[in-house]
Formats: sequence, structure tokens, C-alpha cells
Amino acid sequence: MRRALLILILIILTGCDFAYQALSVRENASANIQIIPLTPETVLKANQSSYEPKKWPDIFSSYDKNYMLDSGNSPLNDPILDPQRLSGVIEWRLPDFSQPPPYLIGVGDVITLSAPIADSLVEALDSILASQNSRHRYTVQDNGTVSIPDIGRVVIGGLTLEEVEDAVYRKFVDEGMAPSFSIEITEFNSQKIYVSGNIVTPGIEPISIQPLYLDQAISQRGGIGISDVSFVIIRLYRDGNIYQIPGPEIYNQNGTNRILLRDGDKIVVDMTNDYENILGLRQQARAHILHEIEMETEAKQNQAASILSRIEYGSIARDYVYLIGEVQQQSRFTLPFENQAFLADALLTSAGGVSSLSGNPKQIYVLRGAYQSEKLEKIIAFHLDSTNVANFLLATSLELRPKDVVFIGTQPITNWNRIVSQIIPSLGLPNLNIPSIR
Repeated sequence: MRRALLILILIILTGCDFAYQALSVRENASANIQIIPLTPETVLKANQSSYEPKKWPDIFSSYDKNYMLDSGNSPLNDPILDPQRLSGVIEWRLPDFSQPPPYLIGVGDVITLSAPIADSLVEALDSILASQNSRHRYTVQDNGTVSIPDIGRVVIGGLTLEEVEDAVYRKFVDEGMAPSFSIEITEFNSQKIYVSGNIVTPGIEPISIQPLYLDQAISQRGGIGISDVSFVIIRLYRDGNIYQIPGPEIYNQNGTNRILLRDGDKIVVDMTNDYENILGLRQQARAHILHEIEMETEAKQNQAASILSRIEYGSIARDYVYLIGEVQQQSRFTLPFENQAFLADALLTSAGGVSSLSGNPKQIYVLRGAYQSEKLEKIIAFHLDSTNVANFLLATSLELRPKDVVFIGTQPITNWNRIVSQIIPSLGLPNLNIPSIR
């Protein structure tokens, strides 16, 4: 009987809200409280309210372009130096200009002797494999000869390509053959020039049938190794003589005054006598600039650390959203700098997210005030029913605004458990072992 009476009292108290007052959101016309269900349309309308996220303090979002280092995109400024005022004067000494001579085949060159092309289509189809095998390569030996089957050795060293064809033709005729062939040079190994010094890829450059000029050889080896050619002097060593030309002039040559290279030429890209002194001045200037950058960076780091501390202790204004109701911990959610935050961000935050035991997924509200100057005109409660999980997508689209209040309602069974836990001690009744309903 006592247990039945207790249950009756609990039911009566629950119905009259005497035992426990649960938080809830109720529409009230007199108080200008309006509940709006969240739908794609109402989300779009809610997001139309003007809001600009707070900016990061200037120390985090700006930089001084004068001290910007960016992988060569913003190089350190070198001191301005006028090459015309340098003490050293480069004396020009150029070789005589000459016309390109015909290429003379030499030791190490490789020639290819090709078989004749078939006179008819039938012959061509019948002898495809034979014609493929008719190309033979011959390397010019130390004595200037090549050994060709059926005709023996032929001296071709020191001859032009046309002269080689004549010599081979005569050899075929001397052997009683009616030759039909073609000869080409496939490797140029006998003539070469050497490029060294302040060059990107020093090395050997072969001379072929096409003439090779000084500017072309430097370009083919990657170009000059420093950007300011004002301090470059190019020396050409030939037959015991030294020729030199200032670096800037190498790119001013044209077809009439280009320097033609010969076999055995040695090219050295060197620096002027003033270069080392100027390099030292530049390094000193760069060191000074780097020191200024380090001091500037250290000052900015100290300033940034100070601002972060002020942000941590709340002395710099931030925008907040407040979480109440059935959350892990009633707290405030900080809106980010320079970015939007959404309802889902606040609901899933680790500090104050929805309580999985007591939170009612059917009762999720975002309370937003409509302000006219300093006066609160009305309260809009955006209602999200996430018992249909698909509706949670709306939470990922609803933008939060400063001073929004996110409220999570209570599960009905949670209200019952709390009523029971509060009434039994107040009645002074012994433990009736009434289990909590979960």
C-alpha cells in the first residue's frame, strides 16, 4: 500500500510540475518567441543575416614585404654597383673572324654505309630484311682508314664527306662492282672544344657538320654560372694565344661577328678582378639584411606570443555561442577567426557536446535574438529534430551567430529519474529499491 501511495504521489507531482521543472522552449506570442522548424529553406534564410567573423590580429595576418623571403621570388636586395665605375678595364682581344670550313672526318668519327634503295616495289618487299641489315657502321682508325668488306681499307681521314663518297666509289669500281650507296656521319668524335670555369655544366662539346660558335657552346653547357655577367670575362685559348671578351658582349654577337670555334679550343669563363671585392660587399649587405630580418622576426614572435596570451585570458574580444541544457558541460563555444562555424561544430565539440544519455535529439534549438539598436525585439528558436538522422545535415549548414544559444532538451525518462531521486529523500522514506528507468 505504501509503495502504491508513493507512486501515486509521484505521478501527481509530476503532472503539476511541482517536483521537477524541466527546461524547455515554448512559443509565446506576448514574449515575441517564435519557433521555426529547420528546413533547407529556413536554413538559407537564417544564413542571410549579416555577420563578418572577427579578423586575426594584424601580427598574424600581415607581413612586411621589405623583409619577405620567398625562395627567390622576393630576393634580398643587393647594393647598387655600377660596372662602369669599376677600376679594372677588360682589354678586348678577339680572334680573326672566318667563314665555317667544311667538316673534315677524323680519328674516332663513325660513318654509316647504307645499302641502295630497291628499284621496284616487289624488290622492296622481298628485301626489307636485307635492306635493314645493309646499314653498317665504321669507326675511323688511328691511321685514318676504315675497313669495308669486299673492298678493303679506305683512307678517309682528313677528307670531307663528299671526298669520302668519291674514295669509296672508286674502291668499288676498282673491285669490278657497280656501287650504289650513301654515306653519313653518325658520330662526331674527332673534333671537340672544352668549356670550364664559372659555367653551369663544364665539359666537352663536340664539333659537328654544323658550325659551333662561342655563345652557342656556352649556352649548350647551361650558360654562365652567375646572374650578373658584368663581372664575367671569357677567355679563349687557341694555338698558344689567349683571346678575351667581356661577359655582356657574348650575347650581343650576331651572324657577322660571332666567334667560330675550332678543334682544340679551350674556353674558360672567369671572374674579373673586382668580382671578389664586390662579392664581399654583397655578402656583407646580405648579412646586415639577414640580421635585421632576425631582429624583426624575434620582435614579431614576442608580439604574437603576447597577443595569444591576451586571447587566452579574454582581453581580446571574441565571438561566442552558449551551450545549455543536456550537454556534457554547459559552456560557451568560441567562434573562429576569419571563418564561419556551424551548428554541427557546436553540437560535436568535445568540451560541451550533446549528452548521449540524457540529451533529447528531438529537442535541439538555436535561440537567436533580433536586435533593434540595443533593444531585443524578438527571439527566434530554430528547431532541429534529429531523431531522423538525415536532418542532421541541416546542422552542418546552419551558420552560427554571436550570442546564439544552443539548447538541448531532456529525455522524458531522464525527467522521471530526476523526480524520483529528488522526492524519495525529501519524504524521509526508506529505500524502496525503485529502479531507475533507462
